[in-house]
Amino acid sequence: MALFRTLRARHGLAATALALSLALAGSGCGADEGFSPPDWDAPGQNGRVGDLMIRYAHLAEPTGGPWQPGDDVPAYVWLYNKGDGNDRLVDASSPMAESVDIVDSDGKPRPDGVELPENDLVELEPGRDHLILRDVRQVIRGGDATELTLRFEDAGSTTFVIQAEPPAYD
Repeated sequence: MALFRTLRARHGLAATALALSLALAGSGCGADEGFSPPDWDAPGQNGRVGDLMIRYAHLAEPTGGPWQPGDDVPAYVWLYNKGDGNDRLVDASSPMAESVDIVDSDGKPRPDGVELPENDLVELEPGRDHLILRDVRQVIRGGDATELTLRFEDAGSTTFVIQAEPPAYD
């Protein structure tokens, strides 16, 4: 009887995993045809809004201890525009922060947002345009998560959970 329950539990887990895989693929959170930039399966949050694919969304790794209330925390994301025309990231927000700024590589605000050319990958990464959560409201440790909303000129907006990268130890 115990063997039967074990086999039935394994079968149930396999069916659940298959259903979850199909749901993620259908929702744009899994693999997408036509998306070929290298490392598209990189860790971090993935999502989609309209023709825009969101990949590798994450908060910067806290170094020397967790992020503290009042800190400004960098956030990084890859945006791939699969559409037939350009779009633009125009705004972002998070309940974890007073505000979220779109900034250039020097940390200066980009009030016009970031251009997303058609059929192109734009990496919002260190040393490039990226996001900064200003004046975070609570302690953020590696692995902690919060909501992030991205607003695009044409595609609309999407809200998803974004996680702080766990610290890397030697």
